[in-house]
Amino acid sequence: MSSTKKIAFFEKYLTLWVALCIIGGIAIGHFAGESMEVMSGWEIYNVNIPIAILIWMMIYPMMLQVDFRSIKKVGKAPKGLIWTVVINWLIKPFTMAFFAWLFFTNLYEAYIQPEVASEYIAGAILLGAAPCTAMVFVWSYLSDGDPNYTLVQVSVNDLILLVAFIPLVGLLLGITDVEIPYGTLATSVVVFVVIPLIAGVLTQKTIVESKGEAWFKTEFMPKLRPVSIAALLLTLLLIFAFQGPNILDNPLVILLIAIPLTIQTYFIFFLAWYGGKWLKLPYAVCSPSALIGASNFFELAVAVAIALFGLNSPAALVTVVGVLVEVPVMLSLVAFANSNRFGIQEGQKV
Repeated sequence: MSSTKKIAFFEKYLTLWVALCIIGGIAIGHFAGESMEVMSGWEIYNVNIPIAILIWMMIYPMMLQVDFRSIKKVGKAPKGLIWTVVINWLIKPFTMAFFAWLFFTNLYEAYIQPEVASEYIAGAILLGAAPCTAMVFVWSYLSDGDPNYTLVQVSVNDLILLVAFIPLVGLLLGITDVEIPYGTLATSVVVFVVIPLIAGVLTQKTIVESKGEAWFKTEFMPKLRPVSIAALLLTLLLIFAFQGPNILDNPLVILLIAIPLTIQTYFIFFLAWYGGKWLKLPYAVCSPSALIGASNFFELAVAVAIALFGLNSPAALVTVVGVLVEVPVMLSLVAFANSNRFGIQEGQKV
């Protein structure tokens, strides 16, 4: 990896910011308990308004990066994209559900009540069913992945997300005996995926036509990145403020949640990595394919968990712990990819 390639400041220390949000949120929840209860009641159709606004501010900038024109390139080298789809939609959600069931229902049986374990599993399923749409661009860049391929796989996954997320989540939650409010689930997908995706595509089209693609990428997009990160951190701060009593009652809960999420991340990465090598994918395609399989669209998972189960639910807590563990784990996988390059050819493209 080129020595000039560096992760941006906020993304690099995202785990630190999340840890500070945990501490700050718990403190706020402890000292402003009644005020937080009032804020938790600001809802429309079971969706908390302040949280919904913040999550929309997170997701909209990510959708601006999607370029469906890139899908025209799919036919040039379909093997890598097919492998990505198989990993993200036919394997990953089911292995996440398995590890969550194994740990929360069985290995942690003595520490977690069954109804709480059920919601922990639900939160993990929401993480596993949502492929990454934003941070994968960072991971691919740091590992010298093919940027064209990365864009194609994100765009295709977003299209699949529109039609597969609801039935897949419904199937897995049904298997784990969690009651599924399909109306709320569908509303969440419309509010947090369909609307920001349409808004992002229209914004991108308008700006590119008026200012040019270079200005859009070098001037407009960088200005939105801090907004997205700030919205994420404020969301986490509020969630941990609501979750404070649960965490204080069981201080080890974050560690207990982090263990299966971490195992799942490494498992999927190495399955995708060695499977890609077996399929003879070039490094610049295999690397981002494995990295997008390992990472999650945690912003969507957080939003849907809150809509389905509530701000102070165990399911919502699992999704935010997913944010906590993702950055250090993914950076370790980027380091692995960079130290295990294979068959790189100059100028390789999708």
